[in-house]
Amino acid sequence: MERVETKRLKGIPGERGRRMEILRGDDAIFSKFGQVDMTATYSQVVKAGYAHQFQDGVTAVSSIIKLVLHNDQEGSPTRGEINEFFGGIHYPLLVKIPRGVMHGWKGISETEAMIVNVVTEPYNYGHPGGIRVDPHENDIPYRWGRRDR
Repeated sequence: MERVETKRLKGIPGERGRRMEILRGDDAIFSKFGQVDMTATYSQVVKAGYAHQFQDGVTAVSSIIKLVLHNDQEGSPTRGEINEFFGGIHYPLLVKIPRGVMHGWKGISETEAMIVNVVTEPYNYGHPGGIRVDPHENDIPYRWGRRDR
């Protein structure tokens, strides 16, 4: 999909534990700092149907999620495309989601997934901006059920 970027993350082990850099100011994928937040998603729960103006990156730091993007922007050469990413504890990945692209994720492990969001502007409680639709009843040609191939 046009303008979607990813950055493969890696853990840095040490004698006392480990750490992982998610986004640095000198990364090519970096735009601007506004806020970092974290959300938890329970197993088999879908949090979806969002199109943000200021979100810059999503990464799961525990468990595993299925992250889905749908581009329905008029005039975009990739309009109608769907991207699906799997990321989390075993495959840490930062996904930069273009402004206005619908997205969401599903927790696909048995434990809750911890998601870190990086945004370019602080959250405006009075005017959150963006678009939100129901994750299951919408015009997006995607179904969240598991596919056994």
